[in-house]
Amino acid sequence: MQPAISSADVRWQGKYRVGVVVGEASGDLLGDHLIRALQAHAPNIEFVGIAGPKMLSAGAKTLFPMEKLAVRGYVEVLRHYFEIARIRRQLKRYFLGNPPDLFIGIDAPDFNLGLEAALKAKGIPTVHYVSPSIWAWRGSRIRRIGRAASRILALFPFEKPLYQKEGIAVDYVGHPLADILPLEPDRLTARAQLRLPKEATVVTMLPGSRQSELRQMADLFVLTAREIHQSNPQIHFLVPLLTRETRKIFEEALYRNAGENLPLTILFGHAHEAMTAANAVLVASGTATLEAALLKRPMVITYKMPRLSWEIMRRMGYLPYVGLPNILAGRFVVPELLQDDATPPNLAQALLNIVNDADLRLQLEAEFARQHHALRQGNAERAAQAILPYLMVARRAS
Repeated sequence: MQPAISSADVRWQGKYRVGVVVGEASGDLLGDHLIRALQAHAPNIEFVGIAGPKMLSAGAKTLFPMEKLAVRGYVEVLRHYFEIARIRRQLKRYFLGNPPDLFIGIDAPDFNLGLEAALKAKGIPTVHYVSPSIWAWRGSRIRRIGRAASRILALFPFEKPLYQKEGIAVDYVGHPLADILPLEPDRLTARAQLRLPKEATVVTMLPGSRQSELRQMADLFVLTAREIHQSNPQIHFLVPLLTRETRKIFEEALYRNAGENLPLTILFGHAHEAMTAANAVLVASGTATLEAALLKRPMVITYKMPRLSWEIMRRMGYLPYVGLPNILAGRFVVPELLQDDATPPNLAQALLNIVNDADLRLQLEAEFARQHHALRQGNAERAAQAILPYLMVARRAS
């Protein structure tokens, strides 16, 4: 249970140590906002563990590079298993030898839950920030989560009842992207920033942020662009990529598939502007599907992964959909073309259906607006208010 202490009118004096572990960029964003919200109440908090660049800029200290944990899929994790296990053992020894007032595991459940369980067993309160996807697959984990975490901070409204049913302390805190992104995106301004004509037809393509994803998806996206171009040569393609490495992989796919003459612009970053400017978005499954929805952009969701990883995930899945807009709606509102169904003709046809159907685009924009309002909860402050009582208990015990 959460300590029954209010943070109102508390004068925060003294120093507090908070352990924190984050595994990828989306968690780094959450951690950055949370650190700043907590610091606004209690300036003398030290955060130490594994942090990304945004959290480091907010003052966190990292003992290992975040990138060491940023692997996805069963096969990929197995390749790095021994290194990841070694890091977790070293963190466990560090935190047990230097007990923090509180430990916060931000997402990365396969790494964090075991660490949290070990710390909680030694009397260190633990918060797991971002509910694991028990509603989509591996629902049996919920009791393990309850044993590991003193409290869960959930980003989506449908998650809270699942934990309450099991008697696990939980707060719904909303999603930070819903706070960051505007309720009414300005498409004309985005097009002006990207030097696109007001009346251009634009398809934005997001093949993933990791190099492994680009290697799996780049050829598919290029061939889909070629297929669309044959049907409508006037469509312009935008491909925002995060790093020189991912850009290199995509450019190699362009040349490999005779796509160098496509009307296509590769951007360094600017993913939100590129999505906002688009008539339709082709997006690899993940957080980017939520970003596209919050930017009110009609989309087609796709994903391919190594065959073994796909077969394992497929057998363990509970829901017929994987994209967050569909999960939030509780039904298919946008197409999902995954693995064997993810072919250039299928993806091209699905995107052209959206581009050519103005009524469908309006319906999707209205649905995404409803989702945006539901998720806009003042995430960082709500998360901070759920965490501060644990620090107050630590202060009284010291």
